[in-house]
Amino acid sequence: MLSFESDYIEGAHPLILQALAKSNMECLSGYGNDPYTKRAKEKIAGICGCQSDQVYFLTGGTQTNKILVKTMLLPYQGVIAASSGHVSVHEAGAIESAGHKVLCLPSHNGKILASELDSCITDFYADENHEHMVFPGMTYISQPTEYGTLYSKEELSRIYQVCEKHKIPLFIDGARLGYALMSRENDLTIRELASLCHVFYMGGTKIGALCGEAVVFTKKNMPAHFDNLVKKEGALLAKGRLLGIQFDTLFTDDLYFKISQNAIDRSEELKTIFIKKGYKFYIDSPTNQLFIIIENKKLAELKKNVAVSFWEKYDLNHTVVRFATSWATTKEKILELEKFI
Repeated sequence: MLSFESDYIEGAHPLILQALAKSNMECLSGYGNDPYTKRAKEKIAGICGCQSDQVYFLTGGTQTNKILVKTMLLPYQGVIAASSGHVSVHEAGAIESAGHKVLCLPSHNGKILASELDSCITDFYADENHEHMVFPGMTYISQPTEYGTLYSKEELSRIYQVCEKHKIPLFIDGARLGYALMSRENDLTIRELASLCHVFYMGGTKIGALCGEAVVFTKKNMPAHFDNLVKKEGALLAKGRLLGIQFDTLFTDDLYFKISQNAIDRSEELKTIFIKKGYKFYIDSPTNQLFIIIENKKLAELKKNVAVSFWEKYDLNHTVVRFATSWATTKEKILELEKFI
């Protein structure tokens, strides 16, 4: 059975498994106070132009989104996001369970517009009843978006300027950030992205790690006593080495970027095959997620041999499905898939 269901269906890159096995019997301090974690933080801080004490490791995307929203917002504030954003749709109300409402803006191929963000915040304070409403306290975007699309440097700069104008943080979900950075259409370096937000994270779960997300606070703005706040959420690993070793490996010899490039290369090959065979794209994604409109009978036949991800119904006879390549997708898998589509 072939699977293009997601980009976290494989385990971990072999070099990570080797590093975990090699260090397995070492006696190391807990809670991330080990040399591997320290080194990983220094490497990430170096490429982002930030301080190493402003880098923090958490285990998963939803956990990271919830903790950052909860620790950076005041009780009366909510987070602005696209209606299609991950925190808006696919996190089971995790943000709301933390006591913060998701304030939705229209989604434009997965993205929000700076002009609509500005109007949203301006109109809120112009409403004389705003003390009875949820205050906009943060802006959330993802790079790439839920539809695999990218914010350009200009688009991100405009959104950042709006957030600065209204004195609220811009938070970038980077669960798939490596795939965004290596896309042919990307015009942002990692340092530029870091300079145009207040906090972001570099995903490991979807890019070669067993688990883990590397959070970067870019303005020396990590919440006070962050360890304490993370532990309250049950998210502070005693064996913090598990994350440190993985990210130390990912950011050695550009491994993170090299394996991200593989996903993009394989996605481009798959895109060419879909075009050649006459399939229609629901949206033109330049990253590792392809959204294809498939006739329902053909989809049922395809699922006998290939696992894909349902996205949404297109009409009575067609469905939008997602094909995702990953750091581990091989050319052989692409050629095998071609036989079934």
